[in-house]
Amino acid sequence: MENSKQKVMSNLIWRFAERSGAQLVGFIVSVVLARILSPSDYGTVALITVFTTIFQVFVDSGLGNSLIQKKDADDIDFSTVFYTNVLFCIVLYLIIFFSAPLIANFYGNKELIILTRVLGITILISGIKNTQQAYVSKKLIFKKFFFSTLLGTVTAAVVGIIMALNGCGVWALVAQQLVNLTIDTIILWITVKWRPKLVFSFKRLKGLFSYGWKLMASAVIDTVYGDIRQLVIGKFYSPSDLAYYNKAKQFPNLIVNNINTSIDSVLLPTMSKEQENRERVKAMTRKSIKTSVYIMAPLMMGLAFCSNNIVSIVLTDKWLSCVPFLVIFCITYLFQPIHTANLNAIKAMGRSDLFLKLEIMKKVVGIVLLIITMRISVMAMAYSLLVSSVLSQIINSWPNKKLLNYSYLQQLKDILPSIILAVIMGAIVYCWNFLNLGVALTLCLQVISGAIIYILGSIVLKIDTFNFVLDTIKGFKKS
Repeated sequence: MENSKQKVMSNLIWRFAERSGAQLVGFIVSVVLARILSPSDYGTVALITVFTTIFQVFVDSGLGNSLIQKKDADDIDFSTVFYTNVLFCIVLYLIIFFSAPLIANFYGNKELIILTRVLGITILISGIKNTQQAYVSKKLIFKKFFFSTLLGTVTAAVVGIIMALNGCGVWALVAQQLVNLTIDTIILWITVKWRPKLVFSFKRLKGLFSYGWKLMASAVIDTVYGDIRQLVIGKFYSPSDLAYYNKAKQFPNLIVNNINTSIDSVLLPTMSKEQENRERVKAMTRKSIKTSVYIMAPLMMGLAFCSNNIVSIVLTDKWLSCVPFLVIFCITYLFQPIHTANLNAIKAMGRSDLFLKLEIMKKVVGIVLLIITMRISVMAMAYSLLVSSVLSQIINSWPNKKLLNYSYLQQLKDILPSIILAVIMGAIVYCWNFLNLGVALTLCLQVISGAIIYILGSIVLKIDTFNFVLDTIKGFKKS
């Protein structure tokens, strides 16, 4: 049991290091590019990624998760999924290739034809990479991700910046995405020893698909719903409005992807091994929610209360219009661990049918809210996302009241001390703005004082998750 815990924690840390490194490099590059390129350049690429992201979900979700969830998945299963994914991605690329003129006509921008066809190549590359990713997750060898992702991100960063400095504009952003995924895939194939065998089983594919198609459908619904706001903004508002909206998401995403994605990657395969022991699954779900929120709450609240200073320093004043959106996204993403842990518990226990039903329920609510607000303003649409997120928490946690005897009210009770402390911390550090000490100095004082307040508050309030995080860090240093 102890070795199992150490393996889980070691993989979690490797996954976190991989995500942190990639996100940090990516964030620095985005800051540099944001200073070189205009908001409209970012908005133009965002118009295309609405569609490519949706197509990407067909590749990244479904069969890969089926391999992870299946206890006795072997080379026949992995090879079958590999060949299916490659063929499927070729079909998807042909669809997006011939649909490019329609996308361009929809937005009234002929430049999008060639941009869409080039950026769509990422779909083909993902088809080759996907099964290797599933193998790494299944075997809990996330150290492999660290090297492939970091090298891909750094190489793409160099290419993107050089092209931007040479006046390539929007093509710098397209090239960055293509190079990143290509290098990432090549390194992963070099470091991971699994190779597809010359075998294929329709029977295995049918079994994997019966579980995976529901997760894929759920992911498609979730992605379409998540991107539909971008599509609406791109259609009814300006590219700059879309750029401000997307750039605001980037800041909290830097944190959420590091923490939440790391936990998400390790949690599903770990829970799947314990799917017959509901008490163990409940304990892991509870620990995941408490720990994730404890770490994420001060970061989200700190980012929200310091948003003006951060945007002014990092992106310059030309991006200050994204601040109101940034605050809304910080509050929305604060509760992301509740979604992740609850849904992983449902997936691990083999209830992909229930997973799909939940997605449909959440998205119906979200679409109704979007329709009500889409003609009002972009800000109204952002607020509708916040309301939808709160309702989605309740929906996601509802099944686990019966499956794990762990209700939404119990989950809120577990995370409430961390959230209250984070809000108090944020309110206090915001007061530094009234002293007019200058943007840079004020931000430094806010960060330092915020960390001190949160740590001391954790000790005074005796928040048990603080001791768990501290012990985990000490244990990792010893190992």
